[in-house]
Amino acid sequence: MANLRDIKRRIVSVKNTQQITSAMKMVSAAKLRRAQGAIEAARPYAERMRATLEEVASGQVDAELPLLEVREDIQNLAVVVVTSDRGLAGAFNANVIKHADALMAGRSEDISLYLVGRKAGDYYKRHRPKQVVEAAVTGTSITYDQAVDLARRLETSFVDGDVDEVVLIYSEFVSTMTQRPRNVTLLPFSAGDENEGEEGEESLPHSIEPSPEKLLATLVPKAVEVEVFRALLENQAGEHAARMTAMESATKNTEELIEKLTLQYNRARQAAITKELVEIVTGAQALE
Repeated sequence: MANLRDIKRRIVSVKNTQQITSAMKMVSAAKLRRAQGAIEAARPYAERMRATLEEVASGQVDAELPLLEVREDIQNLAVVVVTSDRGLAGAFNANVIKHADALMAGRSEDISLYLVGRKAGDYYKRHRPKQVVEAAVTGTSITYDQAVDLARRLETSFVDGDVDEVVLIYSEFVSTMTQRPRNVTLLPFSAGDENEGEEGEESLPHSIEPSPEKLLATLVPKAVEVEVFRALLENQAGEHAARMTAMESATKNTEELIEKLTLQYNRARQAAITKELVEIVTGAQALE
């Protein structure tokens, strides 16, 4: 049995850990409130942007936009994997990476990896170093400029023919307890069902000036940027939620461990006292 000093030292160490996990939980909860507010504000805009594009594309639109071009022979696939920079968030990053690996395992095309978040960068630089095109960190806060820079590089690669399809993989924030890995086809961008245009321009809810084609040419690149920005915000909210949950679980585990160690300490202390009493009684009897 460990001596009293070792047990007491371990109790102090676990209590220090408990203070850290409890503080991290509170910090993550505060960050989650801000991140959740940001994604709840961004979702309606992103959904309305896509709905507007679907309305415009539902008529007989003769727009041959490069970003809408669906290529039959896909030879080069770009995969954008979004994770967090930091760990201590349970299986949050592992689930996204596992989802990305499963998707890539089922594709036979040449794959180029665009990585957002240090965790994805560290993982794929070890496992798929030749396929990594770029790896960036998300930083302490998500900005729209980050999404614009990434979206424009992807758009340029797609238009130039370097890639034939772009898939975006990130963790969707469902609730505080649930974050779900998700993949969406970013490019070619889907602006509605082509079959919806059979009724002609009468299906449009309103007239468009100067023309639906020019409106699509303006909105589609913007919609790609918004989709990337939304993915970054979803991932950020999911990260804070996962870390808050993980730290809450860790704090509870430290409480249980402290209880067990305290019980062990009391038993060891009682055994030591009993041993001393026995020695005193034995010594007194020997003197008689």
